[in-house]
Amino acid sequence: MDTGLLHLHNLMRWVIIILLLLSIFRAFSGWQQKKVFSPADKRVWLFTLISAHITLLIGLYQWLWGRYGILKTDLPPGVSVMKDKFYRFFWIEHPTTMILAIIFITVGYGMAKKPVNDTIKYKKAFIFFTIALLLLLAGIPWPFREIVGRPLFPGV
Repeated sequence: MDTGLLHLHNLMRWVIIILLLLSIFRAFSGWQQKKVFSPADKRVWLFTLISAHITLLIGLYQWLWGRYGILKTDLPPGVSVMKDKFYRFFWIEHPTTMILAIIFITVGYGMAKKPVNDTIKYKKAFIFFTIALLLLLAGIPWPFREIVGRPLFPGV
C-alpha cells in the first residue's frame, strides 16, 4: 500500500503542476486583458485546489505512517533529524513547503469568491498561485537532488 500511495502522490504532483500553470495563465491573462471573471476560471482554480488538498491528505498519511513515517520509523542511535539530510527533507522541509504552497493555492482560490473588482481578483490570484508554484517546485524531491531525489515517474 505504501508504494501505491507514493506513486499516486507522485502522479498528483504532475496534476497539480499542470493545473497550477493553467491557473496562473488564466489569472495573468484575465488581469492583463481586464477580463470579466468567468465560471470557467473558478472551475480551473477549484480543480487546482481539490487536487492539492487530495495530495496533501496522501502526503500527511505518508509523513505519519508511510515507509519512512514519523510514527513508524525510529532514527538510528545518535542521529538527529536536523543533521540527517534525508529525514530533514522528508520530515521537515518537504511537508513545510508543500503545506505553505497549498495555503497559497487555497488563498488564491478564495479570490474567486471575494466580491472585489475582477482585475484585482485576477492580480491577487496570479500572485498567490505563482508563489505556490515556486514553493512547490522548491519542495519537490527532484531526481537531481542529492540523497532525497526521486524519479520523475516512479514505477514506470
